[in-house]
Amino acid sequence: MQGLVTVFGGSGFVGGQVVRQLAKAGHRVRVAVRNPNLAYRMRMLGDVGQIEVVQANVRNAPSVARAVEGAEGVVNLVGVLWENGRQKFQTLHVMGAKTVAEQAKAAGVKRLVQVSALGADVNSSSKYQRTKAEGEAAVRAAFPGAVVIRPSVVFGAEDKFFNKFGQMAALFPALPLIGGGQTKFQPVYVGDVAAVIAKAISSPAAEGLTYELGGPAVYSFKEILEMILVETGRSRVLAPIPFFAASWIGKVGDLSPIAPPLTSDQVESLKTDNVADNGLPGLAEAGVVPTAVEAVVPSYLYRYRKGGQYAEVPQGAY
Repeated sequence: MQGLVTVFGGSGFVGGQVVRQLAKAGHRVRVAVRNPNLAYRMRMLGDVGQIEVVQANVRNAPSVARAVEGAEGVVNLVGVLWENGRQKFQTLHVMGAKTVAEQAKAAGVKRLVQVSALGADVNSSSKYQRTKAEGEAAVRAAFPGAVVIRPSVVFGAEDKFFNKFGQMAALFPALPLIGGGQTKFQPVYVGDVAAVIAKAISSPAAEGLTYELGGPAVYSFKEILEMILVETGRSRVLAPIPFFAASWIGKVGDLSPIAPPLTSDQVESLKTDNVADNGLPGLAEAGVVPTAVEAVVPSYLYRYRKGGQYAEVPQGAY
């Protein structure tokens, strides 16, 4: 069995796939999460004793130090899509990432993978994208050989993108076409992202590189919503909403104590295309064949059809 890898945020949507890939590659895996009692299923992703779950919070340096002790590799997946309580962009994306990198370096960790986001930019009007870029810089300052992974919108059975709009299509007579729906995305499969991360942990050649991960096709926001409507068998109005009007709707979402459908910062993010076009290494350079949206999304959007799994496949579905 290979060396120990600590995965911060390993119980999340992407994290679960990363843990599975690392275990499959023969690593011992330590899943570091804030609430270990909610991550009990992680132990079932590997052989008996291969995966352990420990308590750690990237806001607390001593807990991070304990989590990386004895590890050869570290993966940091901690991040939030919206701010709530003490879970702030600056706190997690910048200070938390910095803490993980510093403690990993102090513990003699050989490989560090920092998961950022496509569109990370210190000059972005989106706080999410700006703090992701600041986090990258903080990590590289503390751990120069860190590998940075920037995925586009990640899709898979438990995603928060296709599922969100699939649910909205089932509940509401219209879907919001924010900014006219012209923003472009390059959705990437969660299993492909996890495969790149697992390879980066074991590859000396990846040291210090930044990967931008996008799938095999680019879609406009409007095209994605149209795809979702076809797959769910729903006929809904696509209502254009200018960015300034969407910002006001987002401000209401900012006040929500639970995950809102839209925040003002997400509106800012939608003003910029989410496409891998900076000439950086991607899936191909990592040796991973990209998975198409059409090959996976239908396998879980069926739940939003009338009749669910027993519904007829809508005409024109992928």
